[in-house]
Amino acid sequence: MSNFRSIILAAGKGTRMKSDVPKVLHKVCGRPIIEYVLDITRSLGSLKTYIVTGHGAKQVEQTVSGDVEFVLQPQLLGTADAVRRLESHVKGFRGTMLVLCGDTPLLSKNIVRALLTKHRRNRASATVLTALIDNPQGYGRIVRDRAGSFLAIREEKDADPQEVLINEINVGVYCFESVKLFETLKKVRLNPRKKEFYLTDVIELFLAADNRVDTLTTEDDHVAFGVNTRSDLAQAEAIIRKRILDEHMRNGVTITDPLTTYIEDGVKIGRDTIIYPCTIINSDVHIGSNCKIGPLAHVRPGSRIASNVEIGNFTEVSRTTIDSGTFMKHFSFLGDATVKAGVNIGAGVVTANFDGVAKNKTKIDQGAFIGSDSILVAPVTVGSKAIVGAGAVVTQHTKIPAYAVARGVPAKIFKNR
Repeated sequence: MSNFRSIILAAGKGTRMKSDVPKVLHKVCGRPIIEYVLDITRSLGSLKTYIVTGHGAKQVEQTVSGDVEFVLQPQLLGTADAVRRLESHVKGFRGTMLVLCGDTPLLSKNIVRALLTKHRRNRASATVLTALIDNPQGYGRIVRDRAGSFLAIREEKDADPQEVLINEINVGVYCFESVKLFETLKKVRLNPRKKEFYLTDVIELFLAADNRVDTLTTEDDHVAFGVNTRSDLAQAEAIIRKRILDEHMRNGVTITDPLTTYIEDGVKIGRDTIIYPCTIINSDVHIGSNCKIGPLAHVRPGSRIASNVEIGNFTEVSRTTIDSGTFMKHFSFLGDATVKAGVNIGAGVVTANFDGVAKNKTKIDQGAFIGSDSILVAPVTVGSKAIVGAGAVVTQHTKIPAYAVARGVPAKIFKNR
């Protein structure tokens, strides 16, 4: 795909979310909703992506990263007004404009690619993505004549009783030829009922001027799913969560109970690793092959776990690197730690990484043995094959030499093993 630019509409208040956070920044499986839409434009090779902001513009700009350009819609006067704000930014561009909504995390990359392909093949002025769904409530309806030819998009508030019964809906994804789009936007009039300028009116103006308008219809109702409420957010979370788990299982990971396992987007897991029930793995986590994680484990962002590692029940790992052959089987917490190969982390071990001001590091060298219920008050260094006795409290800035033994409260260092 080439020679197209993208517009993501992200200016709305999302009042039904009842939140101070802009709707498109609410997270689904660890990522803001709008990032899923950006994944599509990036993967299809959009020459440029513009994000139209309005409510919470600064928050959106501070959160979204990458090569995007933000365009402010000062007053929320509808989708046509939002797109019109782009005119000066695309001056001279004569290719295709892809328009998407920023609150549709379930939209499929393959369907958008098919839309672009059909638009170019038929040399249309506009191509509209539609969907056949069982419950069209809340969506604009696709109006056709008896021969099936496309006539109009009718917003639900403006639909007559017959049009309300139509189950083909407007998804809110469009391809437009840029020059014709911005010429026609100037002719769009304010909708008297909603006091907004509808982008869908461009379609009717195109048809009235005998410009070719095509549609691509899908029966996948997920593509039309927009997040407008907290209930919608939960539904999107459930669908994407299942997609993520299915992908890991296809790649050779055993997930013994998908219903109680939560894995966010952006997690890498090696083959033949087993994830046991009630385990949470956040984004930005890498886990190697042949590991055993859980049950009731929590692996937090920034953690890197090598192959052949066991992390058992009621354990938490945060911003920690664990090398191969290390065991951490029960009731333990490792935060901001570097753990080398072949270490045993006993039950109830805690790296006390926060001193009230900053997070501090713990380093545990290969083959060390950390006894049950011991506390390492970071920063602490434990040498190769050293032993920390059960119940010991190793205080800040302690360096336990290789092969030494540390025990007691506070821990004292004794001669080599």
